[in-house]
Amino acid sequence: MSGSGSPDMEPRGEGIRVAIIAASWHEQVMSGLIAGASRACAAAGAEAVVIRVAGSFELPVVAKACAVSGKFDVLVALGVVIRGGTPHFEFVCDAATAGLNRVALDHLIPVGFGLLTCDTEAQAIDRAGLPESREDKGAEATGAAIAAAITLRDLAV
Repeated sequence: MSGSGSPDMEPRGEGIRVAIIAASWHEQVMSGLIAGASRACAAAGAEAVVIRVAGSFELPVVAKACAVSGKFDVLVALGVVIRGGTPHFEFVCDAATAGLNRVALDHLIPVGFGLLTCDTEAQAIDRAGLPESREDKGAEATGAAIAAAITLRDLAV
């Protein structure tokens, strides 16, 4: 399981403003990811706004718009792409990953990477933070991004 060995992080992020940017495909999985991200924000004391987009391919452009708006300290990108029988999976996953990384580096803003790239729907459900899930990737991505924002703030960057 990919979650073994993950850090136990509970950052304190009072006053940190978080944009949770979430795709709309696979609503059951997305509901779990959004709930996990929202719980992590509440636990950290961070303010959260949920922004929905059509799919995972649209995550980077909306993340960039959020970054340049100056309204947010942290971005969390949530989506799920499930492998099918065509190369579409690779194209969407590569583009979303590269685009989100570019937003983070170009704008010096933490981007929580909550894009599930799974072979099956069962794998996605297992990572979605639902009652039957073994992992909560929405919360993990959010906690990591808030922790990075605190580090950047402490570095006075």
